[in-house]
Amino acid sequence: MNRFAFLLLGIALIFPPLARGESEEVSVLTVGNSFADNALNFLPALAEAADRKLIAVRANLGGCTFERHWKHVAAFEADPTSKAGSPYANGTKSLDELLKSRKWNYVTIQQVSFKSHDLATYQPYADNLYRYIKERAPDAEILVHQIWAYRVDDPRFVPANEGKEPHTHKEMYEQVRTAYHAFADKWDLDILPSGDAMFAADTDPVWGYKPDTEFDFKNAKKPELPNQDHSLHRGWTWMTKDEKSFLRIDGHHAGRAGEYLIGCVWFEKLFGESVVGNSFVPHDIAPDYAAFLQETAHEAVAAQKVAAVAN
Repeated sequence: MNRFAFLLLGIALIFPPLARGESEEVSVLTVGNSFADNALNFLPALAEAADRKLIAVRANLGGCTFERHWKHVAAFEADPTSKAGSPYANGTKSLDELLKSRKWNYVTIQQVSFKSHDLATYQPYADNLYRYIKERAPDAEILVHQIWAYRVDDPRFVPANEGKEPHTHKEMYEQVRTAYHAFADKWDLDILPSGDAMFAADTDPVWGYKPDTEFDFKNAKKPELPNQDHSLHRGWTWMTKDEKSFLRIDGHHAGRAGEYLIGCVWFEKLFGESVVGNSFVPHDIAPDYAAFLQETAHEAVAAQKVAAVAN
């Protein structure tokens, strides 16, 4: 069965037409880090274009692990007046306060990217967070945000890291996916398949990113950059420090195309309707590429839903 036939299988059950007024407003609280920030960059505009209302609040801290999130919770429970217990919203709110601030439709959780492949690093903190969220927001659906692999030319992907951590793009994707699904299965949680969509787009034979093998990094001068067409990650940029300019790569975080793709994934999951044909397209993303990204997000969400039904 080809992928298009697969997607059509049960598609009416996966994306039933929304009645007018149904699910027009969705509230989501993200308990994560910069990878959740990436997901939220274009999500409000996608929702607005579909005439949907989104309320998104962030309990995100850069580079934050499950362990660190839980330590902030523990600090609050030990002393509600402690600074360590209220690190969110510019250091003014606790997770307890955010969870109780409204009736949430969704709360998302995730591990930090460089530990996401190692399920042992999740515990006991991820289980503790799950229980804590369920106690304080019992009506919210907790979604596991499956993060993505670093770009294929990220410096971490070297043979020297084999056996220590994922040392290829494909290996990181597979190990991260396995870990997230294992945690989600333990608590019967649904998944935001951002990582599936990113990997599918990255490895597409036509639209996938391909490193520029002809660029002369040693002799490059600002503002010269390698060809980074269709990069889903931020990639190479020029940085200046102490009046010296140098090339720096960020193969971890999503760039604008990646943020758009992930936003499309989240739109489908949160609103329960297809993102294909959504009129919002960032000004610097070509229409045909945007259409590909919408289709890729749609396929990732549809495939994940079909798999869930099959299980």
